[in-house]
This record gives sequence, C-alpha cells and structure tokens, in this order.
Amino acid sequence: MNLLKLFINEKCPKCNKTLETKHSSILSAFVIKYCSEGHYQKEFHPSLETYIETNKVS
Repeated sequence: MNLLKLFINEKCPKCNKTLETKHSSILSAFVIKYCSEGHYQKEFHPSLETYIETNKVS
C-alpha cells in the first residue's frame, strides 16, 4: 500500500511537499491541487481533459 501511495501523491516541484487537494462543487467537477506554501497549483479541467499548471512568480 505504501508503494502505491508514492505514485499517487503528487509533490510540489519547488519544495517537495505533498500537494493538497480542493474539490469544487459537484456540478463543475474541477479538481485543484496546490502547495500549502503557494509555490505551485495544478487544476484539472474535465471539459479540456487536461491539467493546467501554475507556478508562483516572485
């Protein structure tokens, strides 16, 4: 089980912390994964069937 968890958990490319998941409403089905430090964000858009990744620039 722990080996499988290593492949499922996604990490921030900058600080290597596990990304937290925030689900939007049931009707829109967006899934947002983000770094708790604010370095990185990854959004899944079901209509586009792709992820949009955002890095914090500062």
